[in-house]
Amino acid sequence: MRYTLLSGGKCVRPMLCLAACELVGAQESIAMPTACAVEMLHASSLIQDDLPCMDDDNLRRGKPTNHKVYGEDISVLTADGLIALAVKKMAASTFLGVPPERVLRAILEMTKALGTEGLVAGQAADLAGEGMSGVGLEHLEFIHINKTAALLEASAVVGAIVGGGSDEEIERLRKYARCIGLMFQVVDDVLDVTKSSELGKTGRFMRFGGRKANVSEVLGSGEVEGVCGLY
Repeated sequence: MRYTLLSGGKCVRPMLCLAACELVGAQESIAMPTACAVEMLHASSLIQDDLPCMDDDNLRRGKPTNHKVYGEDISVLTADGLIALAVKKMAASTFLGVPPERVLRAILEMTKALGTEGLVAGQAADLAGEGMSGVGLEHLEFIHINKTAALLEASAVVGAIVGGGSDEEIERLRKYARCIGLMFQVVDDVLDVTKSSELGKTGRFMRFGGRKANVSEVLGSGEVEGVCGLY
């Protein structure tokens, strides 16, 4: 677990969580367990995303992926363990004085973002789009919203929930973080095409000729700048 969890990265999701908590008027320290949980869940999703049955990546953040170091069996167990540890960490927020109803609401929000209404649905749609010709913008946006934006969105939302934000504040942060998530994935798609060798990307998108759904493939490089402007 430590190998992937502490391997670097931008920590965008936990920072969003802490910032949202502070924005609604609470001390960011009360959201620290939740922010750590967010990063654990993100790390779990990366381990699974890199597996041979998924994106089949050999490198992550410039280092061999988890399954390349420890094997597929241990990697699957590691991802499962990180999910369990994340829920435990979120529940521990009650020891910092966070009301139990807020903690429960935050856990429900996060598990929704990870499951069949979020990341799982996005990954399934991404896999289903492999090798398909004529993948449309609607299909691509579904992947982006669920596979990437859902967890970024939930990261901000749970920070606001733990911090005691109002429903209006929470929904504003939800919309803001969703836009960040969509923009994040658009940029990542462009980098897949333009800078994969520099970033050490070796997954299916490159090895199989870019047959995964990608904004550059759907719109053409000339239209990508216009999509970026939407967000």
